[in-house]
Amino acid sequence: MAMLFDRLINLFSIDMGIDLGTCNTLVCVRGQGIVLNEPSVVAVRKGTNKVLLNGTAVGLAAKEMLGKTPGSISAIRPLKDGVISDFEICEAMLSYFIQKVCGKSRFFGPRVVIGIPSGITAVEKRAVLDSAERAGARTVYLLEEPLAAAIGAGLPFTEPLGSMIVDIGGGTTEVAIISLADIAACESIRVAGDDFDEAIIKHIREKHDILVGEQTAERIKIQIGSAFKLDQELAMEVRGRHVPTGLPRRATVTSVEIREALEPALSQIVAATKRTLESAEPELSADLVHHGIVLAGGGALLRGIDQLLSERTGLPVRIAEDPLTCVARGTAKYIENIDLLGSTLETDSEET
Repeated sequence: MAMLFDRLINLFSIDMGIDLGTCNTLVCVRGQGIVLNEPSVVAVRKGTNKVLLNGTAVGLAAKEMLGKTPGSISAIRPLKDGVISDFEICEAMLSYFIQKVCGKSRFFGPRVVIGIPSGITAVEKRAVLDSAERAGARTVYLLEEPLAAAIGAGLPFTEPLGSMIVDIGGGTTEVAIISLADIAACESIRVAGDDFDEAIIKHIREKHDILVGEQTAERIKIQIGSAFKLDQELAMEVRGRHVPTGLPRRATVTSVEIREALEPALSQIVAATKRTLESAEPELSADLVHHGIVLAGGGALLRGIDQLLSERTGLPVRIAEDPLTCVARGTAKYIENIDLLGSTLETDSEET
C-alpha cells in the first residue's frame, strides 16, 4: 500500500536535478531540461537573514548588487569551495529556486537530485540534505559531481571502459576516472574559477595599484584570460580604485600578464589530474591513451586550457559540449532513471 501511495505521489510531483554551484545554480526538470540558471547569490538586510525584495533578491537580482551595496545591505554567496558556508541563506536560496520552478501551489514537494563535490565530508553532506529538505524537497538524493558531469558530457559511464572527466567549477575542481557507472579514481581540490578571479584581483592590485571587484575580475577572465599562449595576444581596459590615492583610475591589462597570474592555480589543477592518472589501474590507463580527457564546468571555457592539459599529460583533451551545464544535464539524465538508480544514491529518505 505504501509503495502504491508513493507511486501516486510521484505522478503529481516534479522530479528535478540541481547543480548547486559556488557561482551559479542550475535546475533541470524531468522531461523539460534546464529551466533555471542563476547566480548563487542572496541579498539580505545586514545583521539579519531577511532576504530583500520580499524574499526575491536571489540569483540575478542579487548578483547585480555584489560590490555595490550600501552599509545596510549584504550580498552573500552562501556556498564557498563547493560547500555550504551559510546554512540559513542557502536554505532561503534553494527555497526560492524550488518555488520558482514548481510554483507555490503544489501540494507535494519535488524529488531532487543534487550534485555534490566528491571530496566533501559527512557533515557537509548533511548540510546539503537538510537545506534541500527544509527548502521544500520531498526526497533528496546526492550525486557526486564528477559522475554527474560524465553523464552530462555523454561519456560511456556504464561500460567497462575508462573515461576521465575534469570538472572545473567555481569552488572546486573534480578529477575522476569512471568505469562501470562508478568512480574508479578521483581527486577533489578546492581550486577553481573563484581562485582564477582572486589571482586576477591580486595581480592587478600588485602590478597596477588598482583594486577591482569580483565582477570585473570575472569579465577580465572571460574576455582575455588564457591558460596557453595565444596566436594573437589580447588586451583590455579595466577600471577600479587607485590604491595609493583612493580615486577611480583605469589601466590596460594584457592576456600575457593574466596568464602569468593564473599559472599557480592552473598548475594545481594539472597536478591533481596527474595524481589521479597515477592512481588508475593499468587497464583503465590503457583506455585513456585512446579516449583521453574530457573537460567540463565553467573553467573549461578558459582559452587554451585543453592545450595546457594535453601538453602536460601527453593525452588527448577535448571540451565537452556546453561544459557549463554538464553537471545539471547529468542530474537530469539520472532523474529519468531515478526509480532504477535512486537506490544507489545517498539520500535521507527510505522511499520505496
